[in-house]
Formats: sequence, C-alpha cells, structure tokens
Amino acid sequence: MLDKLAALEEEFVDVERLLADPAVIADQGRYRDLAKRHKELDAIVSRARELRSRTADAETAREMLPDLSGDDREMIRAELAEAEADIARLTDEVRVLLLPKDPNDDRNVIVEIRGAEGGEEANLFARDLFGMYQAFAGRMGWKIEVLNSDPSDLGGYNEVTFLLSGDGVWSRMKHEGGPHRVQRVPVTESQGRIHTSSATVTVLPEADEVEVQIDPNDLQIDYFRSSGPGGQSVNTTDSAVRLTHKPTGVTVSMQDQKSQIQNKAKAMQVLAARLLKLEQDRQASELSEARRDQTGGGGRSEKIRTYNFKENRVSDHRIGLTVHKLDKVLQGELDDISDALVQEEQTRRLTEDS
Repeated sequence: MLDKLAALEEEFVDVERLLADPAVIADQGRYRDLAKRHKELDAIVSRARELRSRTADAETAREMLPDLSGDDREMIRAELAEAEADIARLTDEVRVLLLPKDPNDDRNVIVEIRGAEGGEEANLFARDLFGMYQAFAGRMGWKIEVLNSDPSDLGGYNEVTFLLSGDGVWSRMKHEGGPHRVQRVPVTESQGRIHTSSATVTVLPEADEVEVQIDPNDLQIDYFRSSGPGGQSVNTTDSAVRLTHKPTGVTVSMQDQKSQIQNKAKAMQVLAARLLKLEQDRQASELSEARRDQTGGGGRSEKIRTYNFKENRVSDHRIGLTVHKLDKVLQGELDDISDALVQEEQTRRLTEDS
C-alpha cells in the first residue's frame, strides 16, 4: 500500500503542476478532466500525509515512554493511544479510497418507481417514495428532473421516472433499487385494518450517447395521446411516445414532455440507460451467479426495506438496520440509512480485497 500511495502522491504533484499550465487552462476538456482527477487524488494524498504524520507521532511517543514516569508517562501514553486510534481510522479510510471505483460512480441516475402489489395503495406509496427521494435530492444538492409520470386515480403514481444528477448520486442511489414494502391503514380502508403493499424502485446509470448505439431498425415506435388519472385523455394530439427495443423487448413510454419530439428524446434517454444496465448486469452475472435482479417480483414477501407507519419504523432488511423515524425518512432524512448502506458495501469490498 505504501508504494501505491507514493506513486499517487507523485501523480498528485504532476497534476497540480499541469493545472497551472496556461496551455492546459486553455483546453477546457483537458482542464476539466485534470481537475476531476486532482479532486480524487487530493482525498487520498491528504489522508496519506496525515497518516504518515500520525505514524511519526506514535513512533516518537513510543521512544519517549521508557524514559518517563508519573504524570509525564501517563500524558505520553494518552497521546500514543490517540495517535494509534488515528492511524487505524486513517488506514481504513485510505484502504477504502484505494478500492477500484465502481464504473458508474461518475454517472447520473435514472430512477423508476412503480406501484406493485396492493392496488391504489401501492400507487400512493409510490408517490410517497418519489417525495422522499425528491427531498433527499434537495438535501444532497442534486438536481432532479421528472421525465415521465403516470398518475393514478387517487393522486398516486402507477409509475414515475426521473433523472437525478450531482456528485455521488450513483454511489448513494444504487442501494435504493429493489422492492419497498409499506404497512399502514390505507385511505381506502374503512375498518382501520393495516394493509401491506409494495412499490418497486429501479435505479439505472445514465448512459452516454456513444456508449449505447441503438439501431433505428431495432425500434418499434408508437404514438398515442397523453392520459391522466383513470386513463382520461389530457392531450388532443398524439404527443406521447412508446419505444419498443425489439431485440430485448424493453419498452419505454413517455408522455410528460410538451411535444412528440421531446417525449421521443426522453424515451431514448431512458431506453439507453436500461440497455446499459442490462449489459452491465449480464457481465456481472458472468462473474457472480449470486447477483439478483434488483426489482424482484414486486411481491409483498420480497422486500429490501419496510416502512411501518403504526410503529413509525423503517427497517432495511439487507443490513438489519431499523430506525424509528419514518416521518423524517419520508421527508428526505435518508442519511442514516444511506450512510450505513455505503459503509456496508465498503466493508464487504475491503473483505473481498484482503
């Protein structure tokens, strides 16, 4: 690890020098790429330098201890313990930063939420999840753009699709993909009985145009009128678009944009993301048969997370985490859960890497 850190520190110095070069500054593309690399290296190098400093502090304290007694000895022992704790923490942080990056880390994400089992209650829950992610995006400083929505009769969503863009959006949101279960008394329930419903969340990495080449001959394109709750028409022209990728059977519908051209462009954006995810999943499955489709079947018994309204409880079943602040979570305070999921992934990857 020390040799790798030394090489990265040399690269960091080189990148800093290049960023001050007028020729590089004039080349916006190269400057942007170097600035991004500088940010990545800075996180590693700053910790490596601190680790080196605290290691030296610990060595100095160990050398002093044999010659000390009384209060002086206790003071140096305390300083040594503090330095050793810092060394352990910084070593873990550096090891995490040295892990191979997820190839999707720099991508924006497209999120699809669908009501699954539970009828209209599932659609209302889909609306709640959308509101949760909308608020979470605000807390994280991400930009959100609704690409498509299919409202249900009582104000929920049969389906809603949106784009999230910003720093760290994939590393956080990739853990949200899967079946989400809700336990509560539905607004349609007159007897006060608790029902269980579910919605599925699919998280897709946004694809660059050059990454996914879609042959126009592979597409079936259908045009239709936009519809609102209950299937009622909300447009007098056939502005809504449905794309079917014939080789894979993947279908994308889009109706929220103002024109047929805009709907087709957004549908192509989502289709490219789905096809990219399909290919990435295919490659990953060759490495690990344990990989499972994140959407599951959408059934009540399948879930990654449960939201229990009566107990004000949210339980993430993948890591055994329970928090009793469902109201806050639905207002976007996902930090505790998201942090724990990121930490679990890092711990698992460190174990696999060692």
